[in-house]
Amino acid sequence: MNYFSRIAGLALAAATAAFAQAPSTGVLTVTEPAKLIVKRTENPAFELKVSLRPGYHANSNIPTEEYLIPFKLTWEPGPLEVAEIVYPKAKMEKYEFTDKPISVFGGDFSVVTKFKRAANPALGPGYITGKLRYQACNDKMCLPPKSVEIKLPVLMQ
Repeated sequence: MNYFSRIAGLALAAATAAFAQAPSTGVLTVTEPAKLIVKRTENPAFELKVSLRPGYHANSNIPTEEYLIPFKLTWEPGPLEVAEIVYPKAKMEKYEFTDKPISVFGGDFSVVTKFKRAANPALGPGYITGKLRYQACNDKMCLPPKSVEIKLPVLMQ
């Protein structure tokens, strides 16, 4: 195998690996959602798995200061409606850039959405689109706020 073939092979492998990864913004990664199968009488729950790179945290859904950007998951209307979104228990941590501890999420955690069936939803396969907005920080500074689109495949029965 010559040099150029080897480089082309490595580039193809890297592109394939990048395509197969879950949505990521560099600091935060969301696990690719599995299909949510919803039976006729069921009000399902969906667990969104999130991971923050070591050394980083995100403000919680209920920040302790007005100026902090909250961690927020929202969903577009579809065959399911949001009944409740359950965020993990936040940690109170003190950083160089704060005078007092702030409410944060870090590491690996889940956000659970409890859904209810919309009135007369279309049966069969479809998607529900959501958006996860957050601001990641390390112990010295915060990065600009970002949003990640969530595309949840559903099968309405």
